[in-house]
Amino acid sequence: MNSHYTIVIQWSNEDNCYVVSFPEWGEFCHTHGNTYEEALKNAREVLEMLIETSIEIGEPLPEPKTVGQSFQVQVA
Repeated sequence: MNSHYTIVIQWSNEDNCYVVSFPEWGEFCHTHGNTYEEALKNAREVLEMLIETSIEIGEPLPEPKTVGQSFQVQVA
């Protein structure tokens, strides 16, 4: 699936893994991976599920952020 949503992948010393956040989808939307590649794979799967579920239940999709727009990332 080709989407224009933001995926932020950061190492977490506390969790000892890569934590992924999706700024457009809210502060509680996260996944993770033991490697960067695993975190990215999981991120793509979660993002696809978020989009599909929103469409299935008739919720509007969030507006994708673009370069120049600011957002805050909170890591659990």
